[in-house]
Amino acid sequence: MSVNEGDKAPDFSMSTDGGGTISLKDLKGKTVVLYFYPKDSTPGCTIEACAFRDLTPDFSKLDAVVIGVSKDSIKRHDNFKAKYELPFLLASDESGEVCERYGVWVEKSMYGKKFMGIQRATFLIDSKSKVQKIWPKVKVAGHAEAVLEATQAL
Repeated sequence: MSVNEGDKAPDFSMSTDGGGTISLKDLKGKTVVLYFYPKDSTPGCTIEACAFRDLTPDFSKLDAVVIGVSKDSIKRHDNFKAKYELPFLLASDESGEVCERYGVWVEKSMYGKKFMGIQRATFLIDSKSKVQKIWPKVKVAGHAEAVLEATQAL
């Protein structure tokens, strides 16, 4: 990872579902849960998104904003969001620039084949844009709950 806990979070500006845009500077004063995932509508990514969806009221009470990031297009994000009724933003990093900045664009291996892809990871960023906690190589089960617990501790 090129970002460490305690670092200032790398700024970003990305297009979001619904035709919007989001940048870190727009979120000053809020806690941000920035989670990177490989691909819309795949089993692990769907489970993770639905877990964050189900905990959105709890994150909202903490004035925390959840943003899911992948390299999927806005159209794919719109479809994914509608199908699973996701109440948080999905940001599109089609260029991979934000993934690179956060160190989640990595070489992966499946069935002996090597390829580049997004390593599932989550960054908890405080109201002053400082990275408070990083979950690298996320295992989906129980992850959203662990992020909520860490957010409550801020």
